[in-house]
Amino acid sequence: MRLGVIGTMVWDTIHGRGDAAEPVEEWGGIAYALAAIEAALPAGWEIVPLIKVGRDLADRANGFLAGLAKRADGARFVEVTEPNNRVTLRYESATRRTEKLAGGVPPWTWSELGPMVRDLDVVYLNFISGFELDLQTAQHMRRGFAGPIYADLHSLLLGLSHDGMRFPQALPRVREWFACFDVVQLNEEEMELIGGEPLEIAAQALAAGVRLLVVTLGPRGAAYFTGRPFSLFDTGLAKPGPIRTARVPAPAVDDPPDPTGCGDVFGASLIAQLADGAELEAALAGANAYAARNAAYRGATNLHYHLRGEIVPR
Repeated sequence: MRLGVIGTMVWDTIHGRGDAAEPVEEWGGIAYALAAIEAALPAGWEIVPLIKVGRDLADRANGFLAGLAKRADGARFVEVTEPNNRVTLRYESATRRTEKLAGGVPPWTWSELGPMVRDLDVVYLNFISGFELDLQTAQHMRRGFAGPIYADLHSLLLGLSHDGMRFPQALPRVREWFACFDVVQLNEEEMELIGGEPLEIAAQALAAGVRLLVVTLGPRGAAYFTGRPFSLFDTGLAKPGPIRTARVPAPAVDDPPDPTGCGDVFGASLIAQLADGAELEAALAGANAYAARNAAYRGATNLHYHLRGEIVPR
């Protein structure tokens, strides 16, 4: 069984995180999700990265990938000539930060992705930069790929100023984006940007074809909305019933937590557990636990050991 992962490897420079006096440089972006999938993916599955990296960091990025035992044989990132994405994060508090983007690999087109998703069983798409693929390509993937697609919309709701600063923005054609995915992940702020009451947004998403909407709530855990009992591989077109919703609490985290990558770890571990057939609320509880454990670790390198509760190599 093959899980395709679409996202962006980012070289982070992080200021003001926890008690660190000096800025820290490390892998971020989809690296957090890859580490979580490595930790949570069941036996019999393999990771297929559908990820472009800039030539300037390609060797280092493929070194990170080589540390994942569940990657498909011969798997490598796709090297492009453009400079790799680099992000400067400045934390103002544990939950507030500014983000500045430099570099930028080009988006995928359907002519590129189509042959690559043909033999996959599940696609996990995380909009780390927001430019991984456009709406037309997402629509082609929905029509051309028969398996379930999980999407963390994240940076689709971030604009980009002329100097690289990211800022929150509404998502045009949101119903059309919803129609491309079986599972959609948002956080509270992103829900507010979409506009409307949570149940209204959930109803809009389910009417468009989303089978599960998940909203991360930070230390309060995660809420879900679905129209019928959820199973990842139940992709039939049965009409949804009344919206079912609940909040699944998260374990407490020692203060001060490091929130970097927690949403990525949450979503990636959730799709890995759902792929293993886990019941929905049990999978959400497990994803909350993985995210809480991530909050006690710095960076994505060797994170999978920490998420599994193992000794981290030095």
